[in-house]
Amino acid sequence: MTILQIASLLIVLAATFGAINYFLLKLPPSIGILVVALLASLTVLGLDLLIPSTRIAEDIRGIVLGIDFSDALLDGMLGLLLFAGALHVKVQDLREQWAAVFLMATIGVMLSTAVVGFGFSWITGMPLIMALVFGALISPTDPVAVLGVLKAANLRKSLETQIAGESLFNDGVGYVVYLILVSLAFPVLAGGGHGEADAAGVGSLFLREAGGGAVLGVVLGWLVFRVMRHIDDPSLEVLITLALAFGGYELAVALHVSAPIMAVCAGLLIGDVGARHGMSEQTREYVETFWTLIDEILNAVLFLLIGVEVFAIVFDVDDVLAALMAIPLALAARLAAVAVPVLMLRPFRGFAQGTVPIMTWGGLKGGISVALALALPDSDWKPTILTATYFVVIFSIIVQGLTVGRLASKVGREPELV
Repeated sequence: MTILQIASLLIVLAATFGAINYFLLKLPPSIGILVVALLASLTVLGLDLLIPSTRIAEDIRGIVLGIDFSDALLDGMLGLLLFAGALHVKVQDLREQWAAVFLMATIGVMLSTAVVGFGFSWITGMPLIMALVFGALISPTDPVAVLGVLKAANLRKSLETQIAGESLFNDGVGYVVYLILVSLAFPVLAGGGHGEADAAGVGSLFLREAGGGAVLGVVLGWLVFRVMRHIDDPSLEVLITLALAFGGYELAVALHVSAPIMAVCAGLLIGDVGARHGMSEQTREYVETFWTLIDEILNAVLFLLIGVEVFAIVFDVDDVLAALMAIPLALAARLAAVAVPVLMLRPFRGFAQGTVPIMTWGGLKGGISVALALALPDSDWKPTILTATYFVVIFSIIVQGLTVGRLASKVGREPELV
């Protein structure tokens, strides 16, 4: 199939499943599309087991495997999704919560990686470095999924900013940690190296990727803002923001710095400084409407892809058991990633009521985890990692995603600080 045919098929399916959800299930749109897609996929797999001669599942599996989910997300949709999400976060609000956001997106991600890595290695007997790779890819949260669910919960502004900021930045940090660990893991498996790395080299790589991405995002965002100040054409300015998101992401990839962090920093600058000082009221409405639409369309397609990626999973009994045990392990790691930074900062500042339980249960996993698992080089442990990743993501989006709003409404509305 051509790229246009694949894109057309995905849009048609997303619209169809979205309509089914709207009339029948009435779940939040993205979650509803995923549920319908997953049910349809499982129905096809069941029919294939009952009537093997149909070969329907095999044909669909060929189509699904022909869609490079990792490339589609990591080199295509991710930059646009992060840019769109960052547009709605104000720098002033983020500045007030910078310490919590920074610690959760750095120490929190690394702590979560370690907890999952050591735990999953003990559960499966997997080499520790490979288990740490799994920990790194399962640690990032999905910013759009959780924010969409929490919109109706009337959270305190400080807690909403912490959730938004942390989920936007931990995608980029988690991706950098994943890249470092993959570079350490696969020489061992391939027998091409001793797997050891100089600590200074790893630290330098992390700073170059994360820091370089942040600097590039701010510089490009500032340059675009300066240009937009002298333009009063809403359609052209929307086009310029789209060029920034696409072009900046590809430039970051070419420069070997973190493209996700670049997208977040550029989006923050355009959404705050650019919107206040470089756009007319009409342009702000154009930009906000355009990026909201892009956000919703891409998320519909992304959650559809997550639902149909079940065809890429090999359901080995041992892998399924390991995947089921990975779910509470991932929750425990998320609790550590939230609670430790909160405890570190509590002597110096207060936190909104329910911060730890809401951010723990609301740390939804998403497409980036599936994409990173699929992007792993082939190895004996890749099927186990892929199955565990898929189970954690599906549980996270469906179970946590459908209940975190009620949890937030119960424990997150009180104004007092704890």
